[in-house]
Amino acid sequence: MALMLRAALGQMEVAPGRPDINTKTMLEMMEAARQRKAHMIIFPEMAIPGYLLGDTWEQPGFLRDCENYGRAVIEASRGICVLFGNVAVDWSKTGDDGRVRKYNAFFVAGNGRLHGEDNFPYPFRIKTLHPNYRLFDDTRHFYSLRKLALELGKRVDELLQPVNLEIAGEKISLGCILCEDGWSDDYSVKPIQEICSNGPVDLLVNISSSPFTLGKNNKRNRVFAGQAGKTGVPLVYVNNVGIQNNGKTVYTFDGFSTVYSGKGEVLHHCAPFRQALEVVEINLFRDGDCSPGVMPPDDRGAASIYQAVSYGTERFLRSTGIERVVVGLSGGIDSAVGAALYTRVLGPGNVLLVNMPSKFNSLTTRNLSMKLAGNLDCLYTVMPIQESVDYTVEQLSRTPVTDLRGGKEFNLTIAPLVMENIQARDRSARVLAGIAAAFGGGFTCNANKSEMTVGYTTLYGDLAGFFACLADLWKHQVYQLAEYLNEQVFQREVIPRGIIDIVPSAELSFDQAVDQGKGDPIIYPYHDYLFRAFMEHWNRATPEDILKWYAEGLLEEKIGCKPGLVKSIFAGPAEFIADLERWWRQYTGMGVAKRIQAPPVLAVSRRAYGFDHREAQNGVYYTSEYVRLKSSLLGD
Repeated sequence: MALMLRAALGQMEVAPGRPDINTKTMLEMMEAARQRKAHMIIFPEMAIPGYLLGDTWEQPGFLRDCENYGRAVIEASRGICVLFGNVAVDWSKTGDDGRVRKYNAFFVAGNGRLHGEDNFPYPFRIKTLHPNYRLFDDTRHFYSLRKLALELGKRVDELLQPVNLEIAGEKISLGCILCEDGWSDDYSVKPIQEICSNGPVDLLVNISSSPFTLGKNNKRNRVFAGQAGKTGVPLVYVNNVGIQNNGKTVYTFDGFSTVYSGKGEVLHHCAPFRQALEVVEINLFRDGDCSPGVMPPDDRGAASIYQAVSYGTERFLRSTGIERVVVGLSGGIDSAVGAALYTRVLGPGNVLLVNMPSKFNSLTTRNLSMKLAGNLDCLYTVMPIQESVDYTVEQLSRTPVTDLRGGKEFNLTIAPLVMENIQARDRSARVLAGIAAAFGGGFTCNANKSEMTVGYTTLYGDLAGFFACLADLWKHQVYQLAEYLNEQVFQREVIPRGIIDIVPSAELSFDQAVDQGKGDPIIYPYHDYLFRAFMEHWNRATPEDILKWYAEGLLEEKIGCKPGLVKSIFAGPAEFIADLERWWRQYTGMGVAKRIQAPPVLAVSRRAYGFDHREAQNGVYYTSEYVRLKSSLLGD
């Protein structure tokens, strides 16, 4: 073997459910790669159909279309080797659901034909490991290599064979893997190890459709670099960009396609969130690669949050055809960050900011709202709601309700909490919805993840809107994003310091008066981390875990908040337990009902609300061990 392979990384934007658009992109990239003298071009997993398509996979007509577009790519592979992902259909067999059998497949084409049938049942490779966590649900539609091996009476490792072909007069063997096949630590089958055992293998290629998660690329580099170093085989990872969704959750795809040497060093990576065709020379000489490694950027900080949220928001607006946006501007941090983001994406002339004060809104927040609007140079209006709220309260309280069984009448009593919710609904369901329709756009949901977790938001009120671009960010991350927008994006104080410094408050009653330092019941420096333990931890915490860590003095360490914070907030076990149970009831009770009706959430974290966090309305439950621990701590 003596080949310096010129490989083109086809980091393309995949349009889900549009094989016509995707194939056009691929054919254009193939021609550009030929012009740059590439031997090979590599496209992502499911490059032709897209990946997150819901039950579109149950449409035979769509499957036939994907096959036809796949054939067009194969026929166009003259003079260049093309590696790409598509659905493969075996029309003579069925899957476990009785429908026609479908595979998530890896195709290797060259000179107008497919390669790989010499040592495998099909002229393509199929995905071995089907993830069924988070958003993934591959087994619902696709037949895995593990199932195929069982059907054929073979061991899985017998089917994990390299693809043999000739490039530039040299015979090479490719280890072809699809996305999850490279994340095999917790599986009994190790596809890369097995393919290399059936080798030798000259190049490992992982084609993926891998959604962005904050910090994920750091882990990906550790995993894939380790695989390349352990096998001594260069590895190419190609991922798509764009957005895809499963209805309730919208995912960004960052690309970050990367080449690793056989020594486990990063040789090259594509910029994230950008379609790119980059040609990289990969040394396939047996004596290894002497190229110096490069350091990929960290993807855990505010810069990555901004990239993902702004990119996802822009692409979602484009995909839905929404060109104008209305933002309810309260003078608080969430709506301020939302306003700045939408202005950056759409331009100030397409963003209408609306301040809707009641008698509970301070002059401080009204002035901050106006200052922010001026800094952004957006369209701005003030629409007071007190008159309509008073009318609604009077109508509800003075209109009699008749008990038709006995003819008695009574009047409804408007409790303080009901009064608060009437204000929130008046702002969203009446004012913002009406303005959005008149303005020719949609109105936003400004909720953050902390509020979503415990339902600290009004159904049909501030939970309403067409999209929740901040709902996968904890409150402290919203503040980080505000600082980043000022310092790095606008490079001036667009979001006034007063909005960042003021106490967070809904301003729906005199008990939430910001000028008196009164605000939300959520203590964000602590509750952000408590709620994250409920929701994001891989082994999700319950009150039993929280109370155990509290009793052992390990709570702050386990959930990640500031040391000593718990003792400064709670006088003792009784107060701590009361707070814990309050928010657990909200998280597993009313919060669930509200989240089910929430708008689509833009995913950023390792678990976002929506289809990523599947939940049922089953009510509140405490384990028996929690009850025992509680009794012990309270001395009952």
